[in-house]
Amino acid sequence: MATLITKANGEQEPFKREKLERSLTRVGASQEMQEHIIAKVEEKLHDGISTQEIYEYAFEILRADAQKPVAARYSVKRAVLDLGPSGFPFEYFVAEVLRAIGYTDVQTGVAMQGKCAPHEVDIAGMHEQQRMIGEIKFHNNLGVKTDLKVALYVKARFDDLQAAHKNIDEGWLITNTRFTRNAARYGNCSNMRLLGWDYPRERGLEVLIDEAGVHPVTALTTLTNQHKRALLDDGLVLCRQLDTGDDVLRAHGVPQEKHAAIREEVTRLCGLSPKE
Repeated sequence: MATLITKANGEQEPFKREKLERSLTRVGASQEMQEHIIAKVEEKLHDGISTQEIYEYAFEILRADAQKPVAARYSVKRAVLDLGPSGFPFEYFVAEVLRAIGYTDVQTGVAMQGKCAPHEVDIAGMHEQQRMIGEIKFHNNLGVKTDLKVALYVKARFDDLQAAHKNIDEGWLITNTRFTRNAARYGNCSNMRLLGWDYPRERGLEVLIDEAGVHPVTALTTLTNQHKRALLDDGLVLCRQLDTGDDVLRAHGVPQEKHAAIREEVTRLCGLSPKE
């Protein structure tokens, strides 16, 4: 009988080896490393074990076995969560994701007048002569999903704005977690674009982050939470925005003995040239 695991929202489901395999494959873990991690995780399994515990087992093995860039990719969901609690850095992060996949004139916090009411649009941009506007919903808890009520509210705002601005072609709802089934169904039926974790299937936020190389600085395993917060406070949201020169790192309180390791991780994760 399959071991039941507890998801972040409190629901339980059977442990599925293939789900862990998929997540490890996506972040670039070797076949040998995948088999090693899965074997170690299966040794720890017991009814009620949380998905957080399984994640922590896998992450610690990746990090301990000198797989830092892979560990950073594996931790990206938690890293995006760490952009909170206000949600504002997540808006900037989404803007960078859109720029990386070809959107131009990307803006955040745009004041617009609808037909019936004024609105502040979280994000707006252009792609192949199509103008999009988007509502961004940041959750501080992985167990929280964006539900039908939110989708209905957001669609009503888009309709009001499109009634006043004929050049708006797409309305988006973007979140750092998942959508409920009803929210996803409504989005598809109402012609509203949804982007979240593992949605759309095979083209969710986590896939776009990997493909575009726009990993948040909070994914770096060589930085402490204190140093990550200092970087975010300075508006440095992306790994590839980080100047890893000694002067910059010292200015953010990073001790000299950690500089080389940080440079190596940034170079391997983000494909940047190291800066001494």
